[in-house]
Amino acid sequence: MDGLRRLADAWHRRVMADEVVAHAFSHGFHPQHVERLAAYWAEALGGPTTYSDTYGDETTVVKIHSGNGEHDEMDRRAIVCFDQALADVGLANDGALRPVLHDYFAWATTTTMSRYHHSADDVPHGLSIPRWSWDGLQV
Repeated sequence: MDGLRRLADAWHRRVMADEVVAHAFSHGFHPQHVERLAAYWAEALGGPTTYSDTYGDETTVVKIHSGNGEHDEMDRRAIVCFDQALADVGLANDGALRPVLHDYFAWATTTTMSRYHHSADDVPHGLSIPRWSWDGLQV
């Protein structure tokens, strides 16, 4: 968890410094955004279910990211910020872990988090946090 929290903090700092991605946070964000993000990533990567047990399900997360129209450039830049955050925490040269984390983040950013462009009301109820492993999405 400590490593994911450092990664979430590094990513958050990067996106807040990016003029395009920071726009997504212009309405504000939860004071424990970094901790919640780390818990979400931990669960998505096969760790404890702290996020689901404490904060909400995938529907909750996807609704937060929905109803804002298409934002391909923002998504691309968020992924670049993630890759830079991997470098910030010393994972840029990890030949095994870095590509798995990159692929997870890129997939989540361009699919589940950007699927419902028109309205958060379109997000189905009861979604579970998708699980990602060394082999990609687990179904």
